Amino acid sequence: MTCPLITRRHWLFGACCAGLGIASSVAAETIGLDAIDTEPFPSNANEALVRLKNGNQRFRDDKPRHNHEKASWRSHLVETQNPFATIVGCSDSRVPPELIFDEGFGELFTIRLAGNIIAEDVIGSLEYAVSHLHTRLIVVLGHEGCGAVSATLEQMLDKAKEPEHIESLIKSIQPGLKTLDLKLSWDVLLHTAVEANVRWSMRQLRAHPELRALPEVKRALLEKRVILVGAVYELNTGRVRFLD
Repeated sequence: MTCPLITRRHWLFGACCAGLGIASSVAAETIGLDAIDTEPFPSNANEALVRLKNGNQRFRDDKPRHNHEKASWRSHLVETQNPFATIVGCSDSRVPPELIFDEGFGELFTIRLAGNIIAEDVIGSLEYAVSHLHTRLIVVLGHEGCGAVSATLEQMLDKAKEPEHIESLIKSIQPGLKTLDLKLSWDVLLHTAVEANVRWSMRQLRAHPELRALPEVKRALLEKRVILVGAVYELNTGRVRFLD
């Protein structure tokens, strides 16, 4: 016959151990989250660039942290934001900067237009990012297979005519592609044009009259407190290829 006292003791002991196990599990999970949440904030543009590269590597390896997405983190962003980098990218639905760099809410200030073109609104947004949010890194991010670049090439090859507003977009991209060899195979031509378009956007940013008229932004670029880099996202691999 089983002794009730022994059974009760065993039950209490087991319940205690189970409770300790749950507490340990919760503690371990909390420690893990805290370790991620305390990732050092980049102190300069070079550290910001390293963080973007590391995040893209996690994305490519299918090991994203999905950090800084929970309600507890979002609550810290109600009153203010403190992004560590500004991304000027394309509106393409396949290229969301936060996902491909494995970053969360409040960490990237993103400016997205088709073809990552440099329009007046982009200049104003960049001024805000540098002057008010104090981001130290600006990345112009293009991507392989860009539809805006493709439409521009087809126009240059006399293969297509686009509606009025798309024509306006094409006119913003075309100057950066004028030196390309249009006799190249289509795949090679588009690949080359995407990179050329990124470099064209970078040249526009450095030479834009509105940018030159902003002493703080100009000074930050000249003193290299703000660094401008170009990159291309590869749709098939998930890699962000940073340009020299």
